[in-house]
Amino acid sequence: MMSTPIEMITEESALQASGFYWRERDDVRALVCEPLEEDGFTNAFSTRVGGVSPMPESALNLAGFNEDESENIYENRRRFLKLFEGEWLLTGCWQVHGIDVRVVRTREEANQKPGVLGDDQYCDALVSRTPNVLLAVKTADCVPVLIDDPITRSFAAVHAGWRGTSSSIIKQAIGQLENQFGAVAANLRVAIGPAANHCCYEVGSDVISVFKERFANADDLLAPTRDGHARINLHQANREQLMDAGVSPDRIHVAPFCTMDRNDLFFSYRQEKQRHGRVGRLMSVIGTRE
Repeated sequence: MMSTPIEMITEESALQASGFYWRERDDVRALVCEPLEEDGFTNAFSTRVGGVSPMPESALNLAGFNEDESENIYENRRRFLKLFEGEWLLTGCWQVHGIDVRVVRTREEANQKPGVLGDDQYCDALVSRTPNVLLAVKTADCVPVLIDDPITRSFAAVHAGWRGTSSSIIKQAIGQLENQFGAVAANLRVAIGPAANHCCYEVGSDVISVFKERFANADDLLAPTRDGHARINLHQANREQLMDAGVSPDRIHVAPFCTMDRNDLFFSYRQEKQRHGRVGRLMSVIGTRE
């Protein structure tokens, strides 16, 4: 879908109000959370714009080697990293919709074969305070969450789909920041990136049951649509978990985008898998040079 000039003005206003701005270089476009950047943390949420992958064309697919040529993904990552000043080690994990957290204590632990991203390690969140390391999570509708602590200089990247959200992956990541690096939840700042949201993301009775069992305010997160179905607000669910963990609401910044609604800007598994048979992956990264 293409935005009209009025819609683009409204979008820009919404971005500024929520603390985000666009960064572009050589046709590659990413969303940056300005308050995290002001804390001294490099961060970005990628888009599908400016790459070489045929999904359907010129797509910045940053993962998913079973659905794209490896040379395309490596070239896309090279282009994406050009958005950031300096030299960075990119590290991640094989995501499994669980609650395990990978602790990256040194550059040696972060250093992976080119493009591998630590895919021999299974987890859905990463924490570190190692300089010049970009922690990365991959999404295509799930919720990416980036966290910084300006006091201890520690930081985290979290992949929170409905399973991770319902199992409190956010609280697991914050717990590791506290245990490993002495972070205090009240000092944390958080950016929640583009994801399938309540305007479009319909779930069935299995997901509804899990959220009603685990969330006291589940009715506020679920908007019934038809028998046994409802639209779910994962942005809000993660925001509330952050506040429950002790993060101040004015230090939580939520990107005003739904990946399903803005499939022109972002990959969406739910929008594309059945239509095209394969889907690219976005990447959300955070790190510090200090």
